[in-house]
Amino acid sequence: MKISKEEILHIANLADLNIAEEEIEKYMLNLQDILNFANIVNNAPVDGLNITIGSNEKKNVFRKDEIKVFEDNQALLQNAPSKELNMFKIPKVL
Repeated sequence: MKISKEEILHIANLADLNIAEEEIEKYMLNLQDILNFANIVNNAPVDGLNITIGSNEKKNVFRKDEIKVFEDNQALLQNAPSKELNMFKIPKVL
């Protein structure tokens, strides 16, 4: 499939891009390269291949959300730049 100047201008218009006249040829070549590669991928032989989604079967392992008491709060807070009421004090985030 050959890309025309009109198609490049139409795509640029849809994407609200201002393409200079001297850039159109470069965009035509780049888009043509992309479409040629997509055509190679589409025509790759896949007969006899198993369907795969990923390269391994690992999945996320979730743990139960549990509250745990930390015994040494003072050691935890000793390097805090600012603390208040036995907690880290941070700037307001809006």
